[in-house]
Amino acid sequence: MPFTFDYLDGDVLEWSLTADGAECSRNPSYEPTIYVSAHGGGDLAEVSEVLRGHPQVARVRVVEERTGFRRDPEPVLRVDVVDLDAVTGVAREIRGWRKPGEYRCYNVDFDREFRYCLEAGVSPVPAGELTVLPISVPEPQLVGGRVTTVELGGETVDGTREDVLEAVAGRLDDDDPDVLLLNASEIVPTLYEQAERLGDREFRLGRLPGWQQLAGESTYANDGRVGHSPARYNLPGRAIVDRSNTCMWNRTNLDGCLYLVERSGKPLQEVARSSIGNVLTAIQIREARRRGVLVPWNSWRHERFKTMRQLREADRGGFTFAPKVGLHEEVHELDFASLYPTIIVTRNVSPERIRCECHADREDVPGVGYSICDEPGYLPDVLEPLIEDRDRIKAELAETDDPERGKALEGRSNAIKWILVSCFGYQGFSNAKFGRIECHEAINAFAREILLRAKEAFEANGWEIVHGIVDSVWVRRIEGEAQTPLCDLAERISREVGIRLEYEAAYDWIAFVPLRDSDAGALTKYFGKVAGEDEYTYRGIECRQRSTPAFVERAQKDLIRVLDAHREPEPVCDRLKLWVERLRGGTVDPADLLIDNRVSKRADEYSRYTRTAAALERAAGRGLDRSPGENVSYLVVDDERRSRDRVALAHEAISEYDVDFYETLLLRAATSVLSPLGWRQSAIEIALAGSRNSTLSAFRNWG
Repeated sequence: MPFTFDYLDGDVLEWSLTADGAECSRNPSYEPTIYVSAHGGGDLAEVSEVLRGHPQVARVRVVEERTGFRRDPEPVLRVDVVDLDAVTGVAREIRGWRKPGEYRCYNVDFDREFRYCLEAGVSPVPAGELTVLPISVPEPQLVGGRVTTVELGGETVDGTREDVLEAVAGRLDDDDPDVLLLNASEIVPTLYEQAERLGDREFRLGRLPGWQQLAGESTYANDGRVGHSPARYNLPGRAIVDRSNTCMWNRTNLDGCLYLVERSGKPLQEVARSSIGNVLTAIQIREARRRGVLVPWNSWRHERFKTMRQLREADRGGFTFAPKVGLHEEVHELDFASLYPTIIVTRNVSPERIRCECHADREDVPGVGYSICDEPGYLPDVLEPLIEDRDRIKAELAETDDPERGKALEGRSNAIKWILVSCFGYQGFSNAKFGRIECHEAINAFAREILLRAKEAFEANGWEIVHGIVDSVWVRRIEGEAQTPLCDLAERISREVGIRLEYEAAYDWIAFVPLRDSDAGALTKYFGKVAGEDEYTYRGIECRQRSTPAFVERAQKDLIRVLDAHREPEPVCDRLKLWVERLRGGTVDPADLLIDNRVSKRADEYSRYTRTAAALERAAGRGLDRSPGENVSYLVVDDERRSRDRVALAHEAISEYDVDFYETLLLRAATSVLSPLGWRQSAIEIALAGSRNSTLSAFRNWG
């Protein structure tokens, strides 16, 4: 079976693994297909007549297809276009005829390899084991266009530009890899341009000469967060994975990605660069086409009328129990396994089944009052195999003692986990192909009821909930009451709500952190000591934040260990003083003080001269432009300056740093550790100022 595909000179090349290496077969007859439906005053016969003379249309005919899950088959136009490049152009022309919505197009915006596999009935699951070659080039050399250093599979090559090209070509000839794992996609054009300047006409990265640019770089916004997608390239005969632009590979591994290749029908190269939602959509598209349902290009799905009571109950989101701020001993964590996707499966929550006409008088969704049809929905059919696979994989993972097998299983389990995590939110996404806001609301309503029923059961059996959020609860004993064993209680709750409640972990202690400007608990900030293990859990605090320097991360984790040993704030402050003294002594490696921030706008768009703005200006001065959504790493040199000298970039050899700035970060991290005990930053500063000599205990395990 092919594992990657190329579109060259109008033909599709299928690359398959064989005992003798990769082999290529050519399909010269492939013609992509889109569909058109008419509404209002639209006339399919008129469209058909126009399209028959269109230079980019191969053929047109009327067929019967379903344009939605709630609709029966109806006449639509099947339009076969001459090549992949014609798909979007022809669809845009059709969509622009007459009033908006009179002509609607389907099966338009598919990724090209996925489209081919879907329409040609080809599986992209490789028939053998893929070989991977990691290739890395330092960023400044990519920007400068003179590559004299390259890392090939862990081996670093330094030399002239000719040496680098020779080393890359030699390694490709020796290994003949199927997948190139690049630290940046720009390696492709940069090496080819270098070869061209040096007159090397034989150099190639693919299994055939040449390369293609599939898309340019772009910036996007998602839920208020700015992201950046670098340019995408294609090499004939080899799949490219860009580590700077791969959601699924970074969250899983090769085995996890290949599991998603099998489930989604998207080849590896497309799975690796796709978002979680994009992969989920591909899985849904395959199920839709199996049921004879076309995939809308634009969503024409309207939100149905709701009463004021329904609006009030529906718009509440996930359920949380406010955390009890403080340090609590002997705490247990329990989680509902895949809560939201299991709600979808067990309650038959599906876009075409929610608020059905055949059961309009029923109120199946608690609080909201929506009906749900008894006929099995397509969304549960999509998710149930994933849930079952993850349960099976987790069971095998618990039994295996083979590290390689365990790594493979872990990758697949994580791949499924992220798809299941996204399936709930995607139902409320306005651009989701098959989403429906009522599904999103119904899932939340069921989840609220489940957590409230669980709370009643815990409290009736001697357990107090100290925190709960969405699908997890943390409980401790109620003093003076008898406790039902948690494993027995979890089984009972699981039977009552129809979703498995799993005992996740026991903690010697766990601390819930208050909000910075309030005594109320922060929902996602806590840390604790795992019972019986030299292991800690950290959530939401500085050591888990991407922008926190490594020095501050290590300091905070060390302070938590001191808190574990003493359970008092004073010894923690004594230890903090040592970290502050190390910082003030100027002995901290600047590399451990780097701050990594995501850029939200261009340098000239910042209204205030922030550190990030200074870093962007400094980077631009050195030819290292950063687009919104990309990351920039910098060292704060003098936070009082209002120029590019306020910071230094990661690759610059600067040893000075702003002690006061980093001391403030240390104090903020210490406050997260001690605020559950009632000590805020002012109390910590007073303790540091009044402490002339550190106690001997502060030096224990220090170094």
